[in-house]
This record gives sequence, structure tokens and C-alpha cells, in this order.
Amino acid sequence: MFNTAPATKKSEQTRKHILDTALDLFRTHGFDPVTMRDIAKKSGSALGAAYYYFPSKESLVVAYYQTVQDEHTRRVHEAINAAGMNAKKPLSLRERMGIAMHSKIDIIFHDRKLLGAPFRYTGIPDHPLSFLGKGTAHIRQQAIEVFREVVSPGAEYKYDLPKDLKESLPIALWALHMGLMLYFLYDDSLDAKKTRKLIDNSLDLTETFIGLAKFPLLKPFRGKIMGILREAELVG
Repeated sequence: MFNTAPATKKSEQTRKHILDTALDLFRTHGFDPVTMRDIAKKSGSALGAAYYYFPSKESLVVAYYQTVQDEHTRRVHEAINAAGMNAKKPLSLRERMGIAMHSKIDIIFHDRKLLGAPFRYTGIPDHPLSFLGKGTAHIRQQAIEVFREVVSPGAEYKYDLPKDLKESLPIALWALHMGLMLYFLYDDSLDAKKTRKLIDNSLDLTETFIGLAKFPLLKPFRGKIMGILREAELVG
């Protein structure tokens, strides 16, 4: 039998090199002016090789989305787990939400030029770069699962949420974080201080809302929200 591992590893390295080169060009020049020929030339690859790994510029951006989401998943999971080991002072729900929101901005901090163009396709469901489209559904679901982990603490936590609120809150937090990302693209303040402040203020209000929504008297209202989300096929 032949050992195909080295070739596979080389293929993965080539793909990553082309992707990294493309992202550097997008960050420097923006999405629209850069061509696949520019990417191939800068990466030292044949144009056919570039198209072999990425059939279009859009596929490069989808790969970027996935890379960002994988990193976000990793950071949030590791931060929550590390804090969970400290049973004397576990993170509050507000702190967990803060980790999830701020870490996403940390990851995309230098990517305004890269993200500016793709964001305009959000309202075009059939476009492969639409954050609400079918082409990015798996990444969107992964992002929602991050927030599901945020609101689903282990036994070491003293707080808990009603089951229906646990189902709807991750989707609400995902939607909030998408809005915050869009605001960040227009934030010209030093070190994105306006965005950071908006995150904290939004989460303070969210924490208050969660506290109110937990009351049993609001269960019928929460049920209506879940019905709307199910009808929209945002939850199972």
C-alpha cells in the first residue's frame, strides 16, 4: 500500500498558503479589486492550482468565514472550560456572554476591508456569501452552538435558565453579535472603543431582559417566541 499522508499534508499546506495570501490581499486592497490571477501570482501558484483549491473568490471568503468560526469556537470553549475549573468563582452568565462577544471582535479586528464587501450580500439569500443564506448555513449553526454553550452552564454554576429560554437565547445572541459585527465595520474609534462599549451596554440590557424573562408568568410569551422561531425554521 502507498502512504498518501505526505501528499495530503502538502496539499493542505498549499491550500492554506493560497488562502492566507488571498486574505492578505483582501485586507490590503479590499475584496472587489483582487482577482484570482492576483492571488495565484502573489502565492507563487499556477492559476489552475488556485482554481483547483478555490473555484472562485467567494469560496475563499467562505473558507475565511469557517476559519473565523473555528477560532471563535475554540477561544470561547477554552475560556469557559478554564474558568469552570475554578469552582470557587465560576463565570457569571454576563461574563460568559462577554467572552463570546468580545472574542469575536478580537478575531476580526484587522479585517474591515475584507468583511466590508461580503456584508453587502446579507440581503441576497441565494448569494454564497450571504450570512443568512444556504451556503453559509453550517457556519451559522456552528456560531449558534457557541452561544448555546455560553447559556448552558455546568453543575458548578448556581444559575440556570428555563428550557425554552435556553433554546431561543442562543439565536438571539447570535443575531446580536451579527449586528455588533456590522457596527464594528463602521467604528472609527481608537481600538474600537465604541464597539466594545456597545457590546457591554447591550449585554447589560440582555442580562436584565433574561432576568425578567425567567419569571413563570412570562412563559406563554416565551412560548410565542419559540413558535415564531420554529415557523421560521430557526429552531427544531
